[in-house]
Order: sequence, then C-alpha cells, then structure tokens
Amino acid sequence: MIAIFEYIGSAIIKCLEFFGSLFILLGQCLKWISIGAIRFKLTIQQMAHLGVDSLLIVVLTTTSAGMVISLQLASLAVQYGITNMVGGGVALAMARELAPMLTAVVVAGRAGSAIAAELGTMKVTEQISALTCMAVSPVRYLVVPRFLALTLMMPLLTLFSLTAGTVGGAIVAFTSASIPYEVFHDSVVSFLAMRDIYCMTLKALVFGSEVSLIACWQGINTGRGAAGVGNSTTSSVVCATIIIFISNYLMSMWLWPGA
Repeated sequence: MIAIFEYIGSAIIKCLEFFGSLFILLGQCLKWISIGAIRFKLTIQQMAHLGVDSLLIVVLTTTSAGMVISLQLASLAVQYGITNMVGGGVALAMARELAPMLTAVVVAGRAGSAIAAELGTMKVTEQISALTCMAVSPVRYLVVPRFLALTLMMPLLTLFSLTAGTVGGAIVAFTSASIPYEVFHDSVVSFLAMRDIYCMTLKALVFGSEVSLIACWQGINTGRGAAGVGNSTTSSVVCATIIIFISNYLMSMWLWPGA
C-alpha cells in the first residue's frame, strides 16, 4: 500500500515539475520577445519548415474529417427532412472542435517531433552546451524562433483546415444526399458566426504554443545517446497530444459554456 502511494506521489511531483518547467520556458520566451531579441530570419525559415511543409497533411486529414461528418449528418438530415442544417452542422463541428484539434495533433506529430529530434541531437552532440559556454542563451537562439513560428502558423493552418473540411463536406453532401451546394452554403452562412472563427483562432494559438514549448523542452532536456533522442521525440508527441485534448475540453467549456 505504501508503495502505491509513493508511486502516485512521485507521478504527481513529476507532473508538477514538468508543467512548472514549461511555464518557466514560456516566461523566458516572452521575456526575449518583449525586448525584441528575435532572430527574424530563422523564425521565417521555421515558419516555412514547420507550417508550410505541414499544410498538405493537415488539409488531407481535416478534409477527410469534414467528409465523414457530412456523410453522417446528411443521412440523418434526409431521414428527418432537415437538409438545410447539414452545412451549418459541418461548419460548426469543424470550427469549434475538429479543425483546431486535428490540426494541432497532426502538427504535433510532424513538426513537434522534428523540433524535439533536432534539439535533442544538438543536446547530445553538446552544441547546446557550446552555446551556453559562449554566453549565448539557448532559449533565445533556438527556442524563441520555433515558438514564434509554430504559434503564428497554427491559426493559418487551422483556417485552411476549416475551409478544406467544409468544402469536403459540401461535396459529400451533394454526392451522397443530393443536397445542393447553394443550400449547403446558405446553411454555413446562417449557422457559422464570426465569434466561432475568433474562438477557433484562439484555440489554434494556444495549441501552437503548447506544441512548440513541449517539443523544445523535450529537446533541450534530452538524455544521453541516440536512445535519449528517440525517447524525447516520442515523449514530445505523446505529451503534446494529451495536453491538446485536455486543453481543448477546458477551452470549449470556457468559450462555449451554453453549447
């Protein structure tokens, strides 16, 4: 019995230490950003590498999600005679939940793992230690550009996800239930409000910062050897995915309390 409580206690302590380290890293990033110590060239390169290069897989994933949602809604709508609600249902599902969450999970798997592996390799080969010896802050030099790049690119990727998912849903609604594109479009305009877009963008900003901070923290705290890099990469994706789902639920409760 004592061993069980010790295990639970140590797990809670490790979890608190992890979140505390993330908040400290966030504070350091915001400090460097507030004084304008930003490497703009590297930030733009990271935006292209982490954001633009992730666009295809993000669009494919969210398009499929929108098509599946539309397929299910269209069959029910035809059965109950409410075909004018399919477009709005697809758009709301994509904007409020699927577009930001699926985009974040895909980016965590692709870009987050890449960040963790890159920084982890630098840690193992003692490049980060060399920066510290030269009085160069690893946070300013390595973390801030990646944090800014992923935080800024996530809302743009989410907007593409929303568009792709909605268009895919319109195509499926037309082909599977013969719902005209005009009816689908009018339903989207009627149901989807600008507040949903703003809240979706806020979610994307939070998810982007979470993925980047977790990946960078795992990278700069990598253990020794190739096994350490592998463990950091895996932990980055797992931790980011779990935190994305938890924060998505909490933000949905806060942003749409009456939904």
